[in-house]
Amino acid sequence: MTVNWIEILITVIKILLVQIILLTGVAYTVYTERRVSAFIQNRIGPNRVGPAGLLQPIVDVVKLLMKEDIVPNQANRFIHSLAPAISVGVALCTVAVIPFGDKIILFGREIKLQIASVNIGVLYILALVSLGVYGITLSGWSSNSKYSLLGGLRASAQMISYELSMGLSLLGIVLINGTFELDTIVLNQYGWKWNIILQPIGFITFLVAAFAETNRTPFDLPEAEQELVGGYHTEYSSMKFALFFLAEYANVIVSACIITTLYLGGWQFPYLQTFGISPMIMSILQILTFLIKAIFVVLFFIWIRWTIPRFRYDQLMSLGWKIMLPASLLNLVVTSIIVLLLKYN
Repeated sequence: MTVNWIEILITVIKILLVQIILLTGVAYTVYTERRVSAFIQNRIGPNRVGPAGLLQPIVDVVKLLMKEDIVPNQANRFIHSLAPAISVGVALCTVAVIPFGDKIILFGREIKLQIASVNIGVLYILALVSLGVYGITLSGWSSNSKYSLLGGLRASAQMISYELSMGLSLLGIVLINGTFELDTIVLNQYGWKWNIILQPIGFITFLVAAFAETNRTPFDLPEAEQELVGGYHTEYSSMKFALFFLAEYANVIVSACIITTLYLGGWQFPYLQTFGISPMIMSILQILTFLIKAIFVVLFFIWIRWTIPRFRYDQLMSLGWKIMLPASLLNLVVTSIIVLLLKYN
């Protein structure tokens, strides 16, 4: 069995490109959020470092790296350091199965615009999302702080509650498409057969669950500065705090990419294939289409954060168990019946 070094090199290059774009996107998503929040609140926002404040994210990173790394005396040092690494690792690994386009031909070789094309893409995403809770829960426990522990407990209860709705909402898409492969799901959304049209209830439940899984307002109960100081990352500083910050915004971008892939047609631009465009131009347009859709979803995340107040904890749990779970179960039952009827007619 010979090792195909060219394929390995192509995969490594794809990983590096995607991670560089993702990390750069994290930095400028923070900048965008600060500018959008300033616009909503009639303020100016960052405008000192670089033209229009565009270099502010770089300065923020340098500032965080230069701060002192403080660990509480009674903390479990190993787990305290491991927790932010788990959160970041989950966020950076989830993006591996997302298709950013169909394929591109370079130097006579056909290259898929996806790091890993696996036949269990949907299950892979759900598995990694369920691992994300460990980073937050372990950070709260290992800090030996009551505020951090409460934040970690809130995060674990919240994520477990909303993971059920998230998984059930995705089952509707799996039933319609008959596959777990993300690239096949995108191809099946050709034209206007987007899953947001075919699965509107599933889309809404998945979107709300995505807000809860990323701990974004109005679901930021694990942090809740007015109640828990800083929640699970109260006792973190310097690089470890920066990793949690990175994980949060990376999760927002990855969630936007997943929503784009599963519900908004992915890289599909309606009937683009009928325009008679060259394969190279078409691949570039597919990537741009995917990025534009994902950017709009990220902007929606930001807009919601600065317009809707935080839920109370009882409201959050009631929404998850009394509304989201029944709605996602009903959607699954109705979708199953429709698919069954279409199969035998």
